[in-house]
Amino acid sequence: MWFLKGVRMGSAGRPRVRYAFAMPLLTLVAGFAAMVAASPARADFRVCNATQNLVGVGIGYRAKAGWITEGWWHIEGSSCKTLIEGPLSSRFYYLYAEDAERGGRWDGPINMCVAEKEFKIAGVADCVARGFQRAGFQEYDTGEQASWMVQLTDDPATGGAPAAPGTNSQ
Repeated sequence: MWFLKGVRMGSAGRPRVRYAFAMPLLTLVAGFAAMVAASPARADFRVCNATQNLVGVGIGYRAKAGWITEGWWHIEGSSCKTLIEGPLSSRFYYLYAEDAERGGRWDGPINMCVAEKEFKIAGVADCVARGFQRAGFQEYDTGEQASWMVQLTDDPATGGAPAAPGTNSQ
């Protein structure tokens, strides 16, 4: 039978594997394990929605060409989405989110531009004059980490803390 090739029965009736068959297999398994262990940690900016409602999220950041705001990511309740894939290139990111079902929002004091539908807007000045809306974004200092995660919760912020805490997600 094909599955018994390379296997011989020992004196006690137990299978004995030939080294010619076992060594390449062991090498393959060890190589795969080393490759997985050496893989770098995933780096990105993620937002997790710990509420039960659908949430729309916009993000702002400083790029080489200037300020950029992007949106909307729709994040179902009790789920997460990656907004920026790969290592983070900025130290500060800005987030604005709206509860699509109850109308609440997670905002902050930094004014940036948003639009009704999907958007990628260059610049943060004169939002209304350029046909956009102005929204207050919350600043997140990632401390130059390669990865960051913000969790949106039902609990309001107190004592000046952000309404949606952020953490290094590595």
